[in-house]
Amino acid sequence: MDYRTHSPYSDPRHHAALLDAVPGDVAGAAAAARNVIVHYRAGGVELSDARRGEANLRWLDRILDTDQSRFPLPLSAPRPVAERVAGCCRDHTLLTVAALRQHGVPARSRVGFASYFVPGWHHDHVLAEWWNGERWVWADPELNPADPRPFDGYDIDPEAGHFDSAARVWTAYRAGRVDPDRYGVDPALPIRGAWFVRVYVLHELAHRRKDELLLWDGFGTMSDDPTEADLALTDEIAALLLAADAGDAAAERELADRYASDTRLRPDGTVRSVDPVTGTVTTVDLRR
Repeated sequence: MDYRTHSPYSDPRHHAALLDAVPGDVAGAAAAARNVIVHYRAGGVELSDARRGEANLRWLDRILDTDQSRFPLPLSAPRPVAERVAGCCRDHTLLTVAALRQHGVPARSRVGFASYFVPGWHHDHVLAEWWNGERWVWADPELNPADPRPFDGYDIDPEAGHFDSAARVWTAYRAGRVDPDRYGVDPALPIRGAWFVRVYVLHELAHRRKDELLLWDGFGTMSDDPTEADLALTDEIAALLLAADAGDAAAERELADRYASDTRLRPDGTVRSVDPVTGTVTTVDLRR
């Protein structure tokens, strides 16, 4: 897996020159992402349902199509917040990862849960991860480095508990160390719990394999009523993800082999996508 090259999702296609002009470091790439994208729910502006539906654009080139239809300008040129493309953490990360890849920097997205938005709650979240020549570094593109916080948002310590991968949370839940009902979309919503964490383990694997799917895409063995076989499979994948994070090359290879061969673990050309604005369920063909 070459994380210096684009996936079908991060490929800017005819917008390559826009990414060429973005700085090839995480701070510059993240600044461009914040300038282009506003969170469809938590961006501090009121958006129509149609505008919030932009969070389903999925592919970076389509996100940039929308941006450029409003602002045919470099990605660094300021956009009014209310006119930015509606998206979420996945989209901030996708644009950041794409800009880094465009400059030959190995980068990928990580799916898990952040504890720094609401005390006592772990929001589902996606970070950018990039290789600095010696180690993988976690960075949150949504965080403005000028804002005060007790940690470096562009070099998040994996052991500090600010962000935990879905695999780590699942493993801790299975060992009885965490309450899964404190992990989800929002404290006010029922989208939380063990089933949700399990689904995110599969998303974590997909993103690691450069299938940067929407967080509301369903595929493979995803279910809110998993069988014992589903649970055992999730345990195995979570263990392999943690081992791969620790530098186990054999675990990384097994993840690649299993993702390629086991349709329970990956989308098979399509996904079942639940629109987060309307709740409409559609089957999306991922083949372009």
